[in-house]
Amino acid sequence: MLPALVYLALAAFAAALLGSLHAGRVVVLHLVLAVGAMPLIFGAMSHFIPVLTRTRAPGAWLGSLPILALAGALLAMAAFSLPDMLWGRYAGACVAASAAIAMLIWSRGRRKTMLGRPHPGLAWYEAALACLVLALLAILASAFWPQQWAGLRRLHLHLNTLGFIGLTAVGTLAVLLPTVAGRPDPEVGPWLRRHLPWAVAGTLLVAVGAAWFGPLAWVGAVAWAIPSGRLGVRWLRRYRAEILAWHGAAPLLAAALAGFGLSILFGAAATFMPALAPTSVFVAGFLPPLVSGAATQLLPGWRRPGAQGAWHTELRRRLGRFGGVRAVLFCVGGIAGGMAREGGLLLSAATLLWFILQAVAAMMNTRTIPQEKVR
Repeated sequence: MLPALVYLALAAFAAALLGSLHAGRVVVLHLVLAVGAMPLIFGAMSHFIPVLTRTRAPGAWLGSLPILALAGALLAMAAFSLPDMLWGRYAGACVAASAAIAMLIWSRGRRKTMLGRPHPGLAWYEAALACLVLALLAILASAFWPQQWAGLRRLHLHLNTLGFIGLTAVGTLAVLLPTVAGRPDPEVGPWLRRHLPWAVAGTLLVAVGAAWFGPLAWVGAVAWAIPSGRLGVRWLRRYRAEILAWHGAAPLLAAALAGFGLSILFGAAATFMPALAPTSVFVAGFLPPLVSGAATQLLPGWRRPGAQGAWHTELRRRLGRFGGVRAVLFCVGGIAGGMAREGGLLLSAATLLWFILQAVAAMMNTRTIPQEKVR
């Protein structure tokens, strides 16, 4: 399931970036956020939550939640494409909200039954799921409060981007990059615990401010800049060599954090410069390096679970080849896209297609490598 969700996300991102010159902004955003990112995040959470709670692997029923989320996303996409399917907007929100609530209930149940305290990253995932539920409830509320449709739509967008995706991504990146570097950060747990209130407050303030009261969005942007900025400084101090390398997943994960911070900066600046496009920074400069960098590290283990062997090592090496170059291209594409330059989106699309082709070649060329344990 997880490898398939990775492939779906990469394909959705590439299609959205390539189609952004012709398709409407709403369609592009839903293709990226709902069809690509949401099912993948559900699948990743089903993998990581048992790790964070030190509990058994999830049951088979949990595998249906990413599919349920995808079904909700497709209903919403149909509502934007077919004039007679306006009801799909609300039906899709109900279906996706049901999946999010089920995942949240399952996570809370694992928290209660585990021995000891859970990893602080679990709270980031639960906060992200709560933001997704609120975002989908905002769509349902618009059916009863149509005069506030514009505000509720902006609330929905920011609870999705900064809340559901942002909290999940930053909470995962804080643990994943030290793992990629091979030098775990012993202070990552306290860091996650201290900075979650800043991230949640920043998300809510930006969402409410963007919807109804602009100055709040500025306060929220500053609040979100605190955890993301401190994490970036921490990484540069501890993992500078890995981040500035030509190859590997670390440059891509660092580029993803930079892209997330830039999307917040562009969003704040758009108050004075409406020509800026902060969602383009998010779509072109944050999500592609995030998913491709995470896939470089995690996909081998998801393809062949169990003991890590020569096959896993070689596949990670091939997936990460020229990762540093792609990280720079994604950053340039995100900045150019945020400045409303169409070439930026195309640059990110081309870079993502490069990774997809490289991943296909790597998968094919590593089939004959025996899965023997690395000593």
